[in-house]
Amino acid sequence: MPCFQKLKKPIMTVLWLLPLLAATLLTQAAVIVPGASWTDTEGNVIQAHGGGFLKVDSTYYWFGEDKVLDSTLFHAVSCYTSTDLETWTRQNDALSPISGTMISTSDVVERPKVIFNTKNSEYVMWFHSDTSNYGAAMVGVATANTPCGPYTYKGSWKPLGADSRDEGLFLDDNGTAYLLYASDNNQNFKISMLDTNYYNVTEEVSVLTGATLEAPGVIKRDNVYYLIASHTSGWDPNPNKVFTASSLAGPWSSQVDIAPEDTNTFYSQNAYDMPLGTNGIYMGDRWDVSALGSSTYIWFPLSWASGLPVIVQADVWSVNLAAGTYTVATGTTYEAESGTLGGSAELLTDSSYSGGKAVGYLGNGGTLTINNIVGIGEAQWVSLYYANGDSTWRNTTLSINGGANVVIQQPSSGGGHVIQSVPVKANLKDGANTLTFSSGQASYAGDLDKIIVYTTV
Repeated sequence: MPCFQKLKKPIMTVLWLLPLLAATLLTQAAVIVPGASWTDTEGNVIQAHGGGFLKVDSTYYWFGEDKVLDSTLFHAVSCYTSTDLETWTRQNDALSPISGTMISTSDVVERPKVIFNTKNSEYVMWFHSDTSNYGAAMVGVATANTPCGPYTYKGSWKPLGADSRDEGLFLDDNGTAYLLYASDNNQNFKISMLDTNYYNVTEEVSVLTGATLEAPGVIKRDNVYYLIASHTSGWDPNPNKVFTASSLAGPWSSQVDIAPEDTNTFYSQNAYDMPLGTNGIYMGDRWDVSALGSSTYIWFPLSWASGLPVIVQADVWSVNLAAGTYTVATGTTYEAESGTLGGSAELLTDSSYSGGKAVGYLGNGGTLTINNIVGIGEAQWVSLYYANGDSTWRNTTLSINGGANVVIQQPSSGGGHVIQSVPVKANLKDGANTLTFSSGQASYAGDLDKIIVYTTV
């Protein structure tokens, strides 16, 4: 069924992007694959949503929300470590629930961010602190003597008496720290200076009135501040924007897209933005509200080639931290229209498709088989480029060489002629392989434009 027609979300419930034919869990390889289910060095799915990052010497610390219980309620602030941003090890929980406080298991703790206070030799964590109905709209603060803590909870309150929901921190070169936060029932966005201990805010330095921004991050580059944030649309993504200023006090420029607007930031929301040499890294979340613990991470390079930060869409990529550079992997493309259509599948024609063609009406009797897919004899990444014009998710089944079907989730792409990609780790045999899509599924899949097979594993 062409994806510009509205369908209900399939009722099939599976883990998003299951590794194909894998009997054991695979740890995250030394590449970054946006949208894949990332695992740590113990083979467990990484739970660090709405994350914040801190570098201490050569080690990176990733703090985030543990959503393993698929709930908005507080379970833990996790702490992971890495020296390459690609392989992560889980450490002790940085912050755990305390009964009778604003960080109990009945409350909300989101978007933890940590900075180091050199005056006190202390790590300070800020987070969005709230009740289960999001009615409190506070910040919370906790402190520790080591990066992963555990942290000692200091309290929750409204900064300067005003709402604070989605928030972030920015530590300037001179050691002055700032709180970035959605305020006044999400109608205004504020930047406030912290005290020298980083325990509280002292004054507002900038207010973007009527900006309705959340999920903020700031990168400073050549004495220009780049504020990256999403607008407010609940758990659904929207086109994230960038604003610029020569001072955090403003004035701030008009908003500019960091990705093609119709992709809704490649179905993601900003969490943190990290400098990388003369470039940067966009670090976002792809929220799955039906299974929050299965939400995945969307990290992309940020390039300033145009003068403003723009996401570089990359299925598979890697970083060279020493050089401050990134490398986007290349793969072999197989057009969907080159395969064999089965059942009710139909060839679609539109200029938005690679080569001007795609295959639609997949699922509900429609299938596609692509032969002679060259593999390397081990698990490798395959990206499916598709269109799903529904506001809800679709999915497709995939069988390799006649094997059992697995299910790959396909979030809304932003329109029936907007193309996005999702990755899957596939065990391809050395030489020619046959991939069959949408066989044995009653629901309609997204329209398939092409697949790209990568040898970088």
